[in-house]
Amino acid sequence: MTWLITGGAGYIGAHVARAMAAAGERVTVLDDLSAGVPERLEGMPGPDPVLVRGSVLDRALLDRTFAEHEVTGVVHLAARKQVGESVEQPLRYYRENVHGLTVLLEAVVAAGVRRFVFSSSAAVYGTPDVDLVTEETPCVPMNPYGETKLTGEWLVRSTGLAEGIATTCLRYFNVAGAAEPRLADTGVFNIVPMFFDALTRGEAPLIFGDDYPTPDGTCVRDYIHVQDLAEAHLAAARRLSAPAGEAAGDLTVNIGTGRGLSVREMADLVAEVTGKPDPARVAERRPGDPARVVASAELAEKELGWTARHSVREMIASAWEGWCLRHPGAR
Repeated sequence: MTWLITGGAGYIGAHVARAMAAAGERVTVLDDLSAGVPERLEGMPGPDPVLVRGSVLDRALLDRTFAEHEVTGVVHLAARKQVGESVEQPLRYYRENVHGLTVLLEAVVAAGVRRFVFSSSAAVYGTPDVDLVTEETPCVPMNPYGETKLTGEWLVRSTGLAEGIATTCLRYFNVAGAAEPRLADTGVFNIVPMFFDALTRGEAPLIFGDDYPTPDGTCVRDYIHVQDLAEAHLAAARRLSAPAGEAAGDLTVNIGTGRGLSVREMADLVAEVTGKPDPARVAERRPGDPARVVASAELAEKELGWTARHSVREMIASAWEGWCLRHPGAR
């Protein structure tokens, strides 16, 4: 069986490809390289995945790829992923994230593929007012990015039920870290690389608001190591590959740790790991930031046999090694 990983040369996608290759799965990657880096696919634990350069919007390419590589399962990660950008360019997000998924699912149905893992996001929940976010927490996305992910889940589920495709949607929370330095995140959009970037420039990292109803006044989030996230995708794929009758379709699970960490605690840990004890500076709140978003991970353990294994310290340390590889003067 061959798994097609869309967006597989990206930060998260390359980790998923690595985890699946290491587990002995045959992997083909489809990526338009708008954010992906081909070199990430080199030196994998198993055979290097085949890279097909192109977009999920290209139906003819999808049809050829499914046929030539004998694809029997899909892990779909390719998507636009920046919240602020989605507010500024909603049409682009709906075209690439929703229409692109529609084209991909049409190709999946035509090729007779019967296994589909969808990379979703905690952004589908919006600003939940609960201690632990379960899969039953109402979904009220607050931006076009979250809307496209929730719409994507609906598309995947309804297509799976109509066409007999076993599907799993993974709603994951805040991702950081690296399995090895060369696979580290190259963007500066999430909290850990944002802190690294500020420290490298000799500036104080920013904390947006310290008057939230939390123990230290800063927002509390659930952070997951990208290697744990990759192994969750592998567990989902393996579940869908189980003998008939054991791999029920239409599963949606949170992928998180169930433990919250405040932004202040994250800033302190980053300072400790990097050896740059510059105090963080408090700025105004950002609109729409909820006080606390922490996952309940019980269903993932029950259905996938998966739990997160890496600590936040390991997450920061591995991300820092990757950052320093690309920014030699950072230390």
